[in-house]
Amino acid sequence: MKPGIEWRKPRATADNEQFADDLHAALGRTPKAISPKYFYDETGSKLFERICDLPEYYPTRTELALLQTHADDMVAQMGGQVQLVEYGAGALRKVRLLLDAMPRDSVQFVPVDISGAHLLSACDGLAADYPGLAIQPLVADFTRQHTLPPCARGSRRVGFFPGSSIGNFTPSEADAFLRLAAAELTGGGLLIGIDLVKDEAVLHAAYNDAEGVTAAFNMNLLERARNELGAEFPTDGFQHLAFYNPAYRRIEMHLRATRPLELQLGGEVYVFNEGETLHTEHSHKYTVEGFQALAARAGFKPGKVWTDANRWFAVLWLEAAGA
Repeated sequence: MKPGIEWRKPRATADNEQFADDLHAALGRTPKAISPKYFYDETGSKLFERICDLPEYYPTRTELALLQTHADDMVAQMGGQVQLVEYGAGALRKVRLLLDAMPRDSVQFVPVDISGAHLLSACDGLAADYPGLAIQPLVADFTRQHTLPPCARGSRRVGFFPGSSIGNFTPSEADAFLRLAAAELTGGGLLIGIDLVKDEAVLHAAYNDAEGVTAAFNMNLLERARNELGAEFPTDGFQHLAFYNPAYRRIEMHLRATRPLELQLGGEVYVFNEGETLHTEHSHKYTVEGFQALAARAGFKPGKVWTDANRWFAVLWLEAAGA
């Protein structure tokens, strides 16, 4: 750990016991489904970084362009002294565009992520590039109760949730997260990226890339189960499946059984029929107006909106109650 980074011990992390419990629950229900947060071990986090640079994957480059073009305006919404909390911080790539637009002594940065090793490595790189920046990484599941460090005197707390990650939540999960964020960002606000409804062909290409990186990212969940939990299953027993479900306005990712098979985990045996799937992720697509209504019900007041020329992606500013 380099100087300038204050380490905060995690209160709750996705350790092997929790992963095992959640995987047992996922395999025991019908249909089988598990949270996408288990994609993000060190290998999964690196694979996702590769996905973000793929030519088919438009969200990252589109959001980066919005941040680069409008960073000054976005920072102006935040105000002066800020504790900037990035939810699901990952590689800390996008936040740099905001930090470049902020006086170094006006921001206290708190990146929150479930993958500890990946987060701390990214913080080391950020500290080297931004000397003097106060960085307080927190390893935690940001969708559950967690304790943020206190704000510096005179600061207000602002959340940053880029990457359209909110789309990975079900509507009820999105509502729960927004309510949690509204409570801990009281007096501040939230800058959030959302993926917009668009042509299905664009979406299909983004989640079925020619290089197979997204497939490897999806399959890595099974590798984690094998390596960390001792799960046993045929090495060629599953394949990547991703498609757009118009009824829910979402992309769905699944691991599909290529034939009838058994998966053994912790003494339990789970049967898959041919074609049966483990649902690993969904990515909801929103309209700006629909998402603003969702945020308003959770306690936010809709503010400025920035979109690209194609209206493929949007970054929204939301004021928290008490601001």
